[in-house]
Amino acid sequence: MSSPAALSRPNYRATDRFTDHLTGPGYPRWREQMISTGGCTHPIRLSGTWAVHDATGTEVTSNTGHVLVPCGNRRESVCVACSDRYAADAFHLLRAGLSGGTKGVPDHVTERPRVFLTLTAPSFGPVRPDGQARQPGTYDYAGHVLFNASAGELWRRFTIAVARHLAKAAGIRVRDFADQARLSFAKVAEYQRRGAIHLHAVLRLDGPGGAHSPAPAWGSTDVLTDAIHAAHAQVRYTTPEFAGQVREFAWGQQIDVRPISAANASRFEDDGGQINEDQISSYVAKYATKGTGKSETPDRPIRSAAQIEHIAVNEHYKRLMRTAWNLGGPVPCPDCHPHGAHKAEGCGCENGPYCDTCRNGGQIPGPLAELKLRRWTHMLGFRGHFLTKSKIYSTTFGQIRDDRRQYRLDETLTKYGIAGEPVTVVNHWDLANVGYRTAEERELANAHAESRRAERQRNHATERKD
Repeated sequence: MSSPAALSRPNYRATDRFTDHLTGPGYPRWREQMISTGGCTHPIRLSGTWAVHDATGTEVTSNTGHVLVPCGNRRESVCVACSDRYAADAFHLLRAGLSGGTKGVPDHVTERPRVFLTLTAPSFGPVRPDGQARQPGTYDYAGHVLFNASAGELWRRFTIAVARHLAKAAGIRVRDFADQARLSFAKVAEYQRRGAIHLHAVLRLDGPGGAHSPAPAWGSTDVLTDAIHAAHAQVRYTTPEFAGQVREFAWGQQIDVRPISAANASRFEDDGGQINEDQISSYVAKYATKGTGKSETPDRPIRSAAQIEHIAVNEHYKRLMRTAWNLGGPVPCPDCHPHGAHKAEGCGCENGPYCDTCRNGGQIPGPLAELKLRRWTHMLGFRGHFLTKSKIYSTTFGQIRDDRRQYRLDETLTKYGIAGEPVTVVNHWDLANVGYRTAEERELANAHAESRRAERQRNHATERKD
């Protein structure tokens, strides 16, 4: 048995574990690569070679070994650095479509009819201030899950309805609407505290060429606003029949439509004062993207019903997950024996132990199979992207990432004195592993990401004061 002195002795190895890492011979190179990922806590380690050749085919520089690239996960709970990068890209994507003058979007988009829209979910039962159901026994968990699963289709139908009402207001046929105007948008999905999806969206009325063509003469912010309200009151979505019933869904009664214009700056107040058009764009983009990184839902798909019970979420969320899992499951094959048991050999089924209908042990896909609820149980049934946009609202995530890669390449070429010259970059990389090798590396990377976030927040606060 250990003596009292031994029990009280400090664990110097645990105390100095960071010292060993920081003083190791590979630390400078590791730190350089970690910083290049922005402090990603789950980087992808690639092994291989790269080389840069000038126009004559002469090798300018090359390297062989390992490199780290960011994981790219948008969830803050998984990776602070990559979620911040995703939110920043989303911010610039949204802002470009509002203010123009960047990312290939012309300045004159600010002259278009534009609104900032919030669509909410209907009520499924009373909830407490913390978002949990006041009466879980009567709360409509099935309706809640199915609404989340239907949100994407509701939005699609909503935009179609808005276009139709705009055509009606203009006195033109719906089929002719695309020849005169185009409805451009960018939307962000966010969970309310109760776990229901609501949407923030920027809608802009363009000409037929999108961002590069002016809105038609009949188009105005008031016309766009009226069309939105009419579509909100009209749009419905009906689920497939299940358990002898169907469910019809519409958006919640609460709707917020804010026209975006310099004359309407008072509706986007900042610290008690009016803000200019550029600040309006920044405010709307920041508010619309605030839900892209955080979520109380699990980070990864759920593979079994038992797994739900071990997830660290509140009981309300667990009930939603159980409901999604059960609604999305298979059902007994009607051609099989009762209780879902498959037919035994000799029962008259041509295929032996499996009947012609199911061929799967007495079960067939349930009536809600098309909603893929089990696959999206960890998202409480929601199965859409958190940020989507119309084709030519503004730039794309892919273009933003390409611009970032080009910037880094130009940095490297400048370093070797060949910026602006034609070059050939040769890459050959293979996946080595994902994540850091030690807890010390993960903690240092996370500390770097948190430090960068704090620095950005300080700089932003300073800019606002100025």
